Amino acid sequence: MVRRVFLHIGAPKTGTTALQTRLQGNAATLVERGVLVPMGEQGSGKRPAGLVLRAALELTGVTLGQRPEALVGEWDRLVEQVTSTPYETTVISHEAFVRCDAATAATAVRDLGAGAEAHVVYTARDLGRQLVSGWLEGLKNGGDDDLATHLARARSGDLPLRHAFDIPQVLGRWLDHVPAERIHLLTVPPPGGDRDLLWRRFADLVGLEDSWAPEAAGRTNESVGVPEAQLLLALNRALEGSSKRGRPHHKLVRRHVARVLVGRDSPRVEVPPQDAAWLRAEVDHWITWTTASGIDVVGDLDELRPVPTDAASWTDPGVPHPGLTEAAVVALASVVAEVAGGDRPRVGTAGQRS
Repeated sequence: MVRRVFLHIGAPKTGTTALQTRLQGNAATLVERGVLVPMGEQGSGKRPAGLVLRAALELTGVTLGQRPEALVGEWDRLVEQVTSTPYETTVISHEAFVRCDAATAATAVRDLGAGAEAHVVYTARDLGRQLVSGWLEGLKNGGDDDLATHLARARSGDLPLRHAFDIPQVLGRWLDHVPAERIHLLTVPPPGGDRDLLWRRFADLVGLEDSWAPEAAGRTNESVGVPEAQLLLALNRALEGSSKRGRPHHKLVRRHVARVLVGRDSPRVEVPPQDAAWLRAEVDHWITWTTASGIDVVGDLDELRPVPTDAASWTDPGVPHPGLTEAAVVALASVVAEVAGGDRPRVGTAGQRS
């Protein structure tokens, strides 16, 4: 028997949460079929499903607001669990691995792939959607750049998140340690289609049958619309950095402001029409590199091409939206309920009690 280890390294904002929650939610069923999804120990005082994240943070030296002492030994725990397993397949997934440099990528392959056939999986989507989603997620974590600044930094190479999306840059580091045919670029289908297609592509690649993972994906990182994004941006700027990860107001803003603003009936945040040309050129370069590299493509490379924004229907997030006041009322009601210690009021989309 040849053991196989699939290391899913990201990228962020490519359906990783949906894949991870489905894997974790079905870990017990999967292990009965010879598939290990590494988890931490119950009763350790640490969230079992967070083992892979903690191990990746220790490996890369990026804490993401976590206490460094809480990460000590987590990489060794993950490696021990993976290398001592009697099961044929191991699936490890977290976008924190996208931060691996050449040295830590070598360490990951050496340690996790000891005595096994190592595979690297990287999910990618339309770059325009990735950058917008990254901006919106950043707002939930204290970001204070407006969208225009965020995109300008991405174009100039000054945006760290942009490097996590750079297919040649990311996968080029792993090609030195894993054969091209065992590096898999998995494309994310465009919105509006089959919601389970990404999972099926991933499952087929890894060798999972639907009956092995019957529990659907859990929580996903839902996005906010234009007025909600404007509110979060204004709030983060007013808090002057204290809503960033690891700062005093981060949890309050993320749990009791951002959480109640998702899923509302507001205009979507879209890439400005004037950014279409440079995004298209960048993705063309990535597709050319991918085709020449020999890595395995699961899906369709054309799904990486940004869909141009319709200038006639585009809502400029830099212009105050009429729904901003309503969004502020919803957020304020949530914070008041939290401070008062009572139940959170149920506020409708029109800002009324429902």
